[in-house]
Amino acid sequence: MADTMKPSRDISRLIEIMAALRTPVTGCPWDLEQSFETIAPYTIEEAYEVADAIERHDLADLKDELGDLLLQVVYHSRLAEEQGAFSFGDVVEAVTRKMIRRHPHVFGDGTARDPSAVRATWDQLKAEERAEKAAERARLSGEGETRTPAQGSVTLANVPTTLPALTRAIKLQDKAAKVGFDWPNLQPVFEKLKEEIAEFEEVALPRDPRGESLLARGGRLSGGESPGANDSVPSGRLAERESEGAVIEEFGDMLFVMANIARHLEIDPEAALRGANQKFVRRFAHIEKVLAERGKTPSQSTLEEMDALWDDAKATEKS
Repeated sequence: MADTMKPSRDISRLIEIMAALRTPVTGCPWDLEQSFETIAPYTIEEAYEVADAIERHDLADLKDELGDLLLQVVYHSRLAEEQGAFSFGDVVEAVTRKMIRRHPHVFGDGTARDPSAVRATWDQLKAEERAEKAAERARLSGEGETRTPAQGSVTLANVPTTLPALTRAIKLQDKAAKVGFDWPNLQPVFEKLKEEIAEFEEVALPRDPRGESLLARGGRLSGGESPGANDSVPSGRLAERESEGAVIEEFGDMLFVMANIARHLEIDPEAALRGANQKFVRRFAHIEKVLAERGKTPSQSTLEEMDALWDDAKATEKS
């Protein structure tokens, strides 16, 4: 097999390679152990690496990363084919059918005035397809009617729980907005953000490990005194867990509102945070570089010294 298998520009070669890897006895021991569940994390990782290559404007790397992502599609298709569910050809046929149907202004008699009209048509056709798919599932299961999704909301169904949390928040809010559940403009969203920040501050500051915790000061809770022996207020470890849970909940609420602001402004929050991460790396690298020129490391420097270098890096970027 090694003598006859050669690289090719034809997708059929990649399909052949995957089939060979999954062939019992002669295939790859690692590949033979894999399943949809074990491969899924790699699929997500490869999608992020594609996005990373795009952000770095590295087209050579993008070519390789797109190949890795394509391999994931072939891999899942092979797993499904082994179960008699579908093959790679079925995947291609399904997506080509979808693209033709959702672009009637290109492949049919439809018209499109602008990108927003295209998006509206896309969403309408997508909703129709999902309704048809739900009806077909119900028919095959013999129930005769569609069931309410497991998460309890028909409107918010079909938003994958495996999406990055900020991305999923945007999609959930967008779906709710389409049925009228939305803020009229940004002003009340910012008011809500201020409210959430205040609520987060109220529960987070007492848990500051570098500050004086309210729980550490005799178990006092925000706004009250130390509970008595007969009070029905959790104490000790239980109180600590409940306090931590409140911090996590309020932090999540704050992020959810931030995602809503991003949605209104059509900002990709994941991309924005990746940009902020890269900016932090770039400026901290400047701190390390200058300190190294002084014969020092960050751990050998004061916070004031590093802050000054951070401001220097910031000023240099702006100029």
